[in-house]
Amino acid sequence: MTYKRVLLKLSGEALMGEKPYGIDPAIVQSIAEDVSKVVENNIQLAIVVGGGNIFRGLKGSADGMDRATADYVGMLATVMNAISLQDGLERVGVATRVQTAIEMQEIAEPYIRRRAMRHLEKGRVVVFGGGCGNPFFTTDTTAALRAAEINAEVVMKATKVDGVYDRDPNKFKDAKKYSSLSYQQVLSDEIAVMDSTAIALCKDNNIPIMVFDIFKKGNISKAVAGESIGSLIS
Repeated sequence: MTYKRVLLKLSGEALMGEKPYGIDPAIVQSIAEDVSKVVENNIQLAIVVGGGNIFRGLKGSADGMDRATADYVGMLATVMNAISLQDGLERVGVATRVQTAIEMQEIAEPYIRRRAMRHLEKGRVVVFGGGCGNPFFTTDTTAALRAAEINAEVVMKATKVDGVYDRDPNKFKDAKKYSSLSYQQVLSDEIAVMDSTAIALCKDNNIPIMVFDIFKKGNISKAVAGESIGSLIS
């Protein structure tokens, strides 16, 4: 395996699968099985999960909600996803802890950096919910932040597409896929893979970002092994 400590970023939409809303148990089960194979190889894995399958703060704000309020609702959606993911992981035998940036002591631990790292050292998967605890920041930025905090070697962004394209491949058949590109290229060309704050954080801390298709079974293991299955930003 190429990497020993990995931060996996899962979008809320990834958990939705083909459903119009909510969580697809079959997708959660598939992700859990892939993660279990990674953990079996003594890879330390942390996960940041989004909440777009339930509520998206930006959309709420666009519909008239106060932006900060909308973002807090979005953070609560990520906690719902984190707990669902924990359940799926534990059903396949993976010891899992959920830590939230907003304290919810009855259902999850508060985020404590040293405790999170200790869980990883003990072979547990740590799922970070609640974003970074502050409005106006995306879960992509949270992924970059947590990766830097726990000394992860790579951020793996699991999406609905098989890499980074110069434009939306679902809309443009001639969209060009990048096998690799630099942080600066993503920032200067405004390529929509992660928000600019997340890219800048990874750039400043020299954390590569791997983007790949979550729906292809076994891709998480392949990505951790360093196989060329998507796009690499470094």
